[in-house]
Amino acid sequence: MKINLHGISGEGNRKEWEEKGYSLPRYDVAQVAKATRENPFWVHFGAGNLFRAFHAVIAQNLLDAGVLERGILVAEGFDYEITEKMYAPHDNLGIAVTLKADGTIGKKVVGSVGEALPLDSADKPAFARLKEIFARDSLQMATFTITEKGYSLTGATGEPLPDVAADFAAGPEKPVSYMGKVSSLLYARYCAGEKPLAMVSTDNCSHNGDKLYAAVAAFAETWVKNKKADAGFLRYIDSWKVSFPWSMIDKITPRPDEAVGKLLLEDGVEELDPVVTSKNTYVAPFVNAEETEYLVIEDDFPNGRPRLEEGGVMFTDRETVVVSSNL
Repeated sequence: MKINLHGISGEGNRKEWEEKGYSLPRYDVAQVAKATRENPFWVHFGAGNLFRAFHAVIAQNLLDAGVLERGILVAEGFDYEITEKMYAPHDNLGIAVTLKADGTIGKKVVGSVGEALPLDSADKPAFARLKEIFARDSLQMATFTITEKGYSLTGATGEPLPDVAADFAAGPEKPVSYMGKVSSLLYARYCAGEKPLAMVSTDNCSHNGDKLYAAVAAFAETWVKNKKADAGFLRYIDSWKVSFPWSMIDKITPRPDEAVGKLLLEDGVEELDPVVTSKNTYVAPFVNAEETEYLVIEDDFPNGRPRLEEGGVMFTDRETVVVSSNL
């Protein structure tokens, strides 16, 4: 029982997984991945455990139900080794383990990630691919789970962080800071015809959409001022074409637990060894999370959006998001 496309393919392999209580994708994973790469509609920044246990599972359930025909493209901008050492060896598959209130455990092989890329401007093919994705008409939304710190541009003294200062001066061609790289991709979308897009922070912090907007706007303003970007980029950020919805998320997703890993090994799942990256990120071929989960998003999507409400996402107005975050 290996976590890769071959390992879940074929009648015999599928039967073995299912006999051990695992839910497998009900769709052709390879075909969905191909469709996802050809016509991306959803890119997510942050390839960690929360994404794998929540966003990817939402997409998986909607693919199983036939509501979606394409999955998610994920980009990792902090620890590139996650995509190299965990996603690639497992053909972008993973196991989501749900710890339920009644003591039972749900086990699901998730295949909704169609492509996983490092958000690394030094990796020319990967960054060019992300710019290509951001230039596509089909792209409707970019979501984020990068923690509140990921949106920060200044240090304790209030001065721009060194990477941010360097990106302010150099412009959008080869940024190194997280928000510089995101802003560069959005600039590529502007240059491709000012195409509409929803930029949706789903990090657990107050007014998360404003934090994302403030970071992107700071880059747009500085690049325009320094003549590193077209003046229209700032107008684009502030127009109806780009939205920064607020959201509220609740999903406790601790690091992969050794006891859960032992359970999967006893089932016969192979190659479950975790990876500790050079940045001390602990990742495994599985994630474990509690059953309770909520995702409430302000319904502001200028390029339309998929029917994620059929997967449990709640869409509402900004005022209701504020109320829900205070409950």
